[in-house]
Amino acid sequence: MVLSRIWSAFIIVAILVASIKYISSDNYESIYNDMVVGKGGDTLKIGVQKMENLPLDLQKNLKEKNTFEDNFIHYKTDPSQQTVTVFRIQETDGVIGTSKTAVEICIGLIGIMTLFMGFMSIAEKAGGINLLSRIIQPFFSKLFPEIPKNHPAFGHMMLNFSANLLGLDNAATPFGLKAMDSLQSLNPDKDKASNAQIMFLCLHASGLTLIPVSIIAIRASMGSATPTDIFLPCMIATFVATMAAMTIVSIKQKINLFQPAILLFVGGVSAILAILVVYLVQLNKEELDGFSKILSNGIILLIFFAIVLGGLYKKINIFDAFIDGAKEGFTTCVKIIPYLVGMLIAISLLRTSGVFDVLISGMKWVATITGADTRFVDGLPTALIKPLSGSGARGMMVDTMTTFGADSFQGRLAAVLQGSSDTTFYVIAVYFGSVAIKNTRYTVWAMLLADLVGVITSVILAYLFFA
Repeated sequence: MVLSRIWSAFIIVAILVASIKYISSDNYESIYNDMVVGKGGDTLKIGVQKMENLPLDLQKNLKEKNTFEDNFIHYKTDPSQQTVTVFRIQETDGVIGTSKTAVEICIGLIGIMTLFMGFMSIAEKAGGINLLSRIIQPFFSKLFPEIPKNHPAFGHMMLNFSANLLGLDNAATPFGLKAMDSLQSLNPDKDKASNAQIMFLCLHASGLTLIPVSIIAIRASMGSATPTDIFLPCMIATFVATMAAMTIVSIKQKINLFQPAILLFVGGVSAILAILVVYLVQLNKEELDGFSKILSNGIILLIFFAIVLGGLYKKINIFDAFIDGAKEGFTTCVKIIPYLVGMLIAISLLRTSGVFDVLISGMKWVATITGADTRFVDGLPTALIKPLSGSGARGMMVDTMTTFGADSFQGRLAAVLQGSSDTTFYVIAVYFGSVAIKNTRYTVWAMLLADLVGVITSVILAYLFFA
């Protein structure tokens, strides 16, 4: 019900904001067309005006430099500076293109899902998942008290969290969807999210990642002198967001986090991460990139190797087991298409209508009248879009770095925000959609609250490290 209301609100707000812009400004005469069939990245020419007809302050800015942006409208003078072309940039595809993109995402997932679900099927039949479940059960049974002892769901969740930690998004999704399926088998109300599913999804969406390799690579490509300097703030922000997610859901589900097993596990993980951080902060960009590739890809190959050896030891038909799991992966990808299309078109309407522009302008206005440092507002677009779209947030991060510089405060803050959380609404649509959950209960607000903690932590860390 909560997700339904939020989805409806996205669409209604987007259309209302677009209508206000259409009525109040000549710059948005084509906004309805843009929202339906517009293409992301397109330059939308609004018109050509004489320089003398523009406001004096705008004329002054254009005489100093040939291009200028004001309230997301771009102005460009001709060589003689007699006329000015007015245009704006289409931020994302309209709903038609977005619907196609959603299906393409699912098609792209099919190969990955069939690969990992196939190997997971081998691991299950060989007893590997049960072994992993028994190892992790002493801790997970405290956070997931409704799951029976040594249930395979423990193993599936552990694989998902491990893949997330190593930045293996391709592996994390299949492991996570398998975990949701395992948890759904225990769910007494198939239409309603169980406590275990909510805890798992909130921990997953908090996005705890060891090395933000893609962010470091983007910063390096954009000329950053020290592209790895955001590593430690990203690591701290994601850890705080994960602890916040665990705490929020535990309070709601009345789980005591001060149990010895939980404190020992969290303390142990924290100690291991601290040791790794001490080692990793001494590496340069190339060394960090090489370490990440060896660690992540090496672990994937080690998992495959161990699974095949286990299958041979148990004398199961390995290839048939792989095919059985691969078929399940294909079916899951097809099943999530309607949920993903529904969520992405609502997000597209928000972006093409300019709702984010209104929010950002409003926050900057509030910061200005209160006398606060407004630099952090320029980094916030990444945080606003991240719960809705990973690619959109990445594009916004790149745009911030392009505008202010990769090593600017705003550019570094955008990078930390990009690495501090996951795409909340995408995760909800895909994971709950895969098991046909209709009532998400308090999942949405719990995940958004954890995201907020991550954003606030990121801003504080940016000021501590880079201000």
